[in-house]
Amino acid sequence: MADPGERVGVVFVSHSEQIARGLVDLARQMAPTAVLAAAGGTDDGRIGTSFDRVSAAIAEADRGAGAVLLCDLGSAILTAETALEFLDDAQRERVRIVDAPLVEGGVAAAVAAEAGEPLAGVVAAAQTAGGAASGEQRSAEGTSTSGVSEEASDRESGLPALRRTVTLVNEDGLHARPAAELVKLASKYPQRVTVNGVDAKSLLAIMALGLHRGAEIEIVTEDPAGEPAIEAIADLAASGFGEA
Repeated sequence: MADPGERVGVVFVSHSEQIARGLVDLARQMAPTAVLAAAGGTDDGRIGTSFDRVSAAIAEADRGAGAVLLCDLGSAILTAETALEFLDDAQRERVRIVDAPLVEGGVAAAVAAEAGEPLAGVVAAAQTAGGAASGEQRSAEGTSTSGVSEEASDRESGLPALRRTVTLVNEDGLHARPAAELVKLASKYPQRVTVNGVDAKSLLAIMALGLHRGAEIEIVTEDPAGEPAIEAIADLAASGFGEA
């Protein structure tokens, strides 16, 4: 696992101090060692945003690998943009404000940061919460933009897809915490892997499956070098993600 100093940090900027701190607590459930910082409320505890608090949160979150900021309302974005203007050129290059839902995007970013993803990967993870699926995401869900199913694409490629099917045994199924564990494990492997047709490295896609105890998950990769990833994810699921 990457050292905290080598990971991208995530900053939650909100008009409410309680919301910002609560989101850090929420994300911490799925990314326990990620570098997370809250920047909520004004300096005197009122509803609003604070340049000093945002600046301090950036300093806390960016330990050399950069930081991603997510904001709740328009003026929070303005405050964050102002804080970026006061950074030196080198740090400003590695700090990003991401246009994504504060909760879903922040949690997805935190899990990506926990997995050791670089700045671009953490930004992309947050952006998956934006609502508009990319062509690759639509394909991962089983249907490409041309209407060809993933299964049909597998057959046409001539590549033997590697597959394992596992029955979920943990009491609450594939809820947020085990979904995060699955995504973090999948992110350790360079090969593309899908779980029931969605990208195994996308937290939001995995959670959206809504799989309960007793449901089957099919883990697939077309990459011949992806067998270790398939086996590792299958073993994790069979173990109940440490909850069974």
